[in-house]
Amino acid sequence: MKNIVLIGMPGAGKSTVGVILAKTLGMTFVDTDIAIQEQAGRLLQEIIDSEGPDAFLATEEGTVLSIHCRNSVIATGGSVVFSRKAMDHLKKAGVVVYLEISCEEMIRRLKNITTRGIVLVAGQSLSDMYYERVPLYEKYADITVDCEEEDFEEVVGKVIGEIVGVF
Repeated sequence: MKNIVLIGMPGAGKSTVGVILAKTLGMTFVDTDIAIQEQAGRLLQEIIDSEGPDAFLATEEGTVLSIHCRNSVIATGGSVVFSRKAMDHLKKAGVVVYLEISCEEMIRRLKNITTRGIVLVAGQSLSDMYYERVPLYEKYADITVDCEEEDFEEVVGKVIGEIVGVF
């Protein structure tokens, strides 16, 4: 069975939806942020703070390219779309689902931006980041699911409804 790859903004619910989706469908769950931390032996924010955003993105790309799985739900970091190689790798083995939220909703949901491991370049606001990433999410998405005002169970139901025709 193909993988289901979740992409979207920080705070969109990729990890939480991913766990519930994997449990519901009897699939394995993979979180690329956790894989990065395990491989690096450090927290995401520590990598960003000590090595900078570019080094973090290179680490993220390498980690994603090292993931080879089937029948899995893969929750990605919000910045994975900056790597064409990583996204091509993920798309080859699965269907990419963009969990879409508005900029306002993202900002409302994010409470811990200084410790969460969000890739922001110097001087970039969350709003700037949002509008930079949206076209990339749209480019790579096979399916887009609006999860603005839905609870996680409803989002899982929407994802399952959308992927039925893809698998």
